[in-house]
Amino acid sequence: MRVITGSAKGRKLKTLEGLDVRPTTDRVKEAVFSIIQFQLPGAVVLDLFAGSGQMGIEALSRGAKLAVFVDADRRAQEIVRENLKTTGLSPNSRVAAMDAQAFVSSTKDVFDIAFLDPPYRKGLLDEVLPKLADKMSDTGVILCEHGKDEELPQRAGEFLKARDYRYGKIVVTAYRKPQDEE
Repeated sequence: MRVITGSAKGRKLKTLEGLDVRPTTDRVKEAVFSIIQFQLPGAVVLDLFAGSGQMGIEALSRGAKLAVFVDADRRAQEIVRENLKTTGLSPNSRVAAMDAQAFVSSTKDVFDIAFLDPPYRKGLLDEVLPKLADKMSDTGVILCEHGKDEELPQRAGEFLKARDYRYGKIVVTAYRKPQDEE
Protein backbone atom coordinates (compact mmCIF):
# COMPACT_ATOMS: atom_id res chain seq x y z
CA MET A 1 0.00 0.00 0.00
CA ARG A 2 1.37 3.39 -0.98
CA VAL A 3 0.50 7.06 -1.44
CA ILE A 4 -0.54 7.47 -5.08
CA THR A 5 0.25 11.13 -5.74
CA GLY A 6 1.04 14.52 -4.22
CA SER A 7 3.69 15.59 -1.71
CA ALA A 8 4.09 12.07 -0.26
CA LYS A 9 3.84 10.24 -3.60
CA GLY A 10 5.27 6.72 -3.54
CA ARG A 11 5.69 6.51 0.24
CA LYS A 12 4.81 3.07 1.56
CA LEU A 13 2.17 2.85 4.26
CA LYS A 14 1.92 0.21 6.94
CA THR A 15 -1.35 -1.59 7.60
CA LEU A 16 -2.74 -3.78 10.33
CA GLU A 17 -2.44 -7.52 9.88
CA GLY A 18 -5.35 -9.91 10.15
CA LEU A 19 -8.50 -11.15 8.51
CA ASP A 20 -10.61 -8.17 9.61
CA VAL A 21 -8.34 -5.74 7.76
CA ARG A 22 -9.46 -4.72 4.28
CA PRO A 23 -7.37 -1.82 2.93
CA THR A 24 -8.90 0.16 0.08
CA THR A 25 -7.38 -0.97 -3.21
CA ASP A 26 -5.37 1.50 -5.30
CA ARG A 27 -8.02 1.23 -8.04
CA VAL A 28 -10.83 2.29 -5.68
CA LYS A 29 -8.67 4.91 -3.98
CA GLU A 30 -7.76 6.50 -7.34
CA ALA A 31 -11.43 6.52 -8.38
CA VAL A 32 -12.52 8.14 -5.10
CA PHE A 33 -9.92 10.87 -5.44
CA SER A 34 -10.94 11.60 -9.03
CA ILE A 35 -14.49 12.20 -7.71
CA ILE A 36 -13.32 14.84 -5.20
CA GLN A 37 -10.17 16.21 -6.84
CA PHE A 38 -11.49 19.78 -7.10
CA GLN A 39 -12.73 19.82 -3.48
CA LEU A 40 -9.41 18.70 -1.95
CA PRO A 41 -7.23 21.84 -1.92
CA GLY A 42 -7.60 23.41 1.54
CA ALA A 43 -10.25 20.90 2.66
CA VAL A 44 -10.84 19.66 6.20
CA VAL A 45 -11.06 15.87 5.94
CA LEU A 46 -12.42 13.18 8.25
CA ASP A 47 -11.10 9.61 7.97
CA LEU A 48 -13.62 7.75 10.14
CA PHE A 49 -12.82 4.08 10.86
CA ALA A 50 -9.31 5.11 9.76
CA GLY A 51 -7.49 1.76 9.92
CA SER A 52 -4.09 2.62 8.41
CA GLY A 53 -5.17 6.19 7.64
CA GLN A 54 -4.48 5.79 3.94
CA MET A 55 -7.48 7.82 2.72
CA GLY A 56 -6.78 10.81 4.95
CA ILE A 57 -3.07 10.62 4.19
CA GLU A 58 -3.78 10.56 0.45
CA ALA A 59 -6.02 13.62 0.92
CA LEU A 60 -3.26 15.49 2.80
CA SER A 61 -0.71 14.52 0.17
CA ARG A 62 -3.03 16.01 -2.47
CA GLY A 63 -3.52 19.35 -0.71
CA ALA A 64 -6.08 18.99 2.09
CA LYS A 65 -5.49 21.46 4.94
CA LEU A 66 -6.28 19.11 7.83
CA ALA A 67 -7.18 15.45 8.29
CA VAL A 68 -8.73 13.98 11.43
CA PHE A 69 -8.27 10.22 11.83
CA VAL A 70 -10.68 8.32 14.07
CA ASP A 71 -10.31 4.70 15.15
CA ALA A 72 -11.15 2.91 18.38
CA ASP A 73 -8.41 0.28 17.90
CA ARG A 74 -5.16 1.24 19.66
CA ARG A 75 -3.08 -0.67 17.06
CA ALA A 76 -4.76 1.27 14.24
CA GLN A 77 -4.03 4.58 16.00
CA GLU A 78 -0.34 3.64 16.26
CA ILE A 79 -0.21 2.65 12.57
CA VAL A 80 -1.85 5.95 11.55
CA ARG A 81 0.67 7.93 13.61
CA GLU A 82 3.56 5.94 12.12
CA ASN A 83 2.26 6.47 8.57
CA LEU A 84 1.82 10.20 9.21
CA LYS A 85 5.40 10.42 10.46
CA THR A 86 6.71 8.44 7.46
CA THR A 87 4.94 10.76 5.02
CA GLY A 88 5.82 13.95 6.91
CA LEU A 89 2.13 14.88 7.18
CA SER A 90 1.78 14.81 10.98
CA PRO A 91 1.60 18.62 11.39
CA ASN A 92 -1.65 18.73 9.40
CA SER A 93 -3.39 15.95 11.28
CA ARG A 94 -5.07 14.80 14.48
CA VAL A 95 -5.66 11.23 15.61
CA ALA A 96 -8.75 10.69 17.78
CA ALA A 97 -8.61 7.55 19.89
CA MET A 98 -12.30 6.80 20.15
CA ASP A 99 -15.33 5.06 18.77
CA ALA A 100 -16.75 6.59 15.56
CA GLN A 101 -20.21 7.18 17.07
CA ALA A 102 -18.76 8.93 20.13
CA PHE A 103 -16.49 11.10 17.97
CA VAL A 104 -19.26 12.20 15.63
CA SER A 105 -21.53 12.98 18.59
CA SER A 106 -18.91 15.08 20.38
CA THR A 107 -16.77 16.83 17.75
CA LYS A 108 -17.11 20.56 17.10
CA ASP A 109 -15.22 20.25 13.79
CA VAL A 110 -16.91 20.90 10.44
CA PHE A 111 -15.67 18.73 7.58
CA ASP A 112 -15.58 19.24 3.82
CA ILE A 113 -14.89 15.60 2.98
CA ALA A 114 -15.59 12.48 5.04
CA PHE A 115 -14.32 8.98 4.26
CA LEU A 116 -16.18 6.12 5.94
CA ASP A 117 -14.92 2.58 5.49
CA PRO A 118 -16.19 0.58 8.48
CA PRO A 119 -16.20 -3.19 8.84
CA TYR A 120 -18.75 -4.46 6.33
CA ARG A 121 -22.21 -5.75 7.27
CA LYS A 122 -22.27 -4.46 10.85
CA GLY A 123 -24.76 -1.61 10.35
CA LEU A 124 -22.22 1.02 11.41
CA LEU A 125 -22.92 3.34 8.49
CA ASP A 126 -26.64 3.46 9.30
CA GLU A 127 -25.77 4.48 12.88
CA VAL A 128 -23.21 7.18 12.16
CA LEU A 129 -24.43 8.81 8.90
CA PRO A 130 -27.32 10.91 10.34
CA LYS A 131 -25.11 12.48 13.02
CA LEU A 132 -22.18 13.00 10.65
CA ALA A 133 -24.33 15.02 8.24
CA ASP A 134 -24.63 17.71 10.93
CA LYS A 135 -20.82 18.00 11.05
CA MET A 136 -20.39 18.60 7.32
CA SER A 137 -20.02 21.89 5.43
CA ASP A 138 -22.88 22.79 3.07
CA THR A 139 -20.78 21.85 0.03
CA GLY A 140 -19.28 18.78 1.69
CA VAL A 141 -19.29 15.20 0.49
CA ILE A 142 -19.55 11.97 2.49
CA LEU A 143 -18.00 8.93 0.80
CA CYS A 144 -18.90 5.49 2.16
CA GLU A 145 -17.12 2.33 1.07
CA HIS A 146 -19.19 -0.83 1.52
CA GLY A 147 -19.94 -4.25 0.09
CA LYS A 148 -22.20 -4.44 -2.97
CA ASP A 149 -24.69 -6.50 -0.94
CA GLU A 150 -25.24 -3.64 1.55
CA GLU A 151 -28.00 -1.12 0.87
CA LEU A 152 -27.38 2.33 2.36
CA PRO A 153 -30.12 4.83 3.25
CA GLN A 154 -31.23 7.37 0.63
CA ARG A 155 -30.67 10.21 3.06
CA ALA A 156 -28.27 11.15 5.85
CA GLY A 157 -29.68 14.18 7.64
CA GLU A 158 -29.89 16.88 4.97
CA PHE A 159 -27.52 14.94 2.71
CA LEU A 160 -28.94 12.78 -0.07
CA LYS A 161 -27.42 9.78 -1.79
CA ALA A 162 -25.93 11.38 -4.91
CA ARG A 163 -24.43 8.35 -6.61
CA ASP A 164 -23.12 4.81 -6.22
CA TYR A 165 -19.78 3.97 -7.84
CA ARG A 166 -19.26 0.22 -8.34
CA TYR A 167 -15.88 -1.52 -8.41
CA GLY A 168 -16.45 -5.27 -8.47
CA LYS A 169 -17.59 -6.33 -5.00
CA ILE A 170 -17.01 -2.84 -3.59
CA VAL A 171 -19.35 0.17 -3.82
CA VAL A 172 -18.55 3.76 -2.91
CA THR A 173 -21.68 5.77 -2.13
CA ALA A 174 -21.45 9.57 -2.26
CA TYR A 175 -23.79 11.79 -0.22
CA ARG A 176 -24.14 15.50 -0.95
CA LYS A 177 -26.43 18.26 0.28
CA PRO A 178 -28.79 19.46 -2.47
CA GLN A 179 -27.73 22.92 -3.59
CA ASP A 180 -30.30 25.61 -4.31
CA GLU A 181 -30.05 26.68 -7.91
CA GLU A 182 -30.74 30.30 -8.71
